[in-house]
Amino acid sequence: MEQTTDKALGLLGLARKAGKLQTGEETVSAMLAEKHARLTLLASDAGEAVARKIRGMAAGTRQGVLTVPYDKLRLGAALGRQVVSVAAFADVSMALAFVKTLPAESVPVELLEDLERRVARVKAKRQKA
Repeated sequence: MEQTTDKALGLLGLARKAGKLQTGEETVSAMLAEKHARLTLLASDAGEAVARKIRGMAAGTRQGVLTVPYDKLRLGAALGRQVVSVAAFADVSMALAFVKTLPAESVPVELLEDLERRVARVKAKRQKA
């Protein structure tokens, strides 16, 4: 698990540095409202009010929400912050790469399949162009 954890958290840091991952409730809420969040992550110990708000904003859209097996401190450390309770990927390929580094039991099969379909569509569009 530790090697998987290191890889997953390292990928989060890489995505943030590349500008493909945003953090913070306000920023992520704006991404959800504009339908720019490809996958939203909630820390395992995120507050119930924050989790309810984020899930509510994502409901009925193609923007997935995943509670990750990391607490706010661990996510914060991986992302160069004190604490992070919510983050969102702006890039579906990075989101898929991250999800694939997590233990299989922590990712719903439907979410994984949806991300894989979306990445395949993006690749097909790029090949046509």
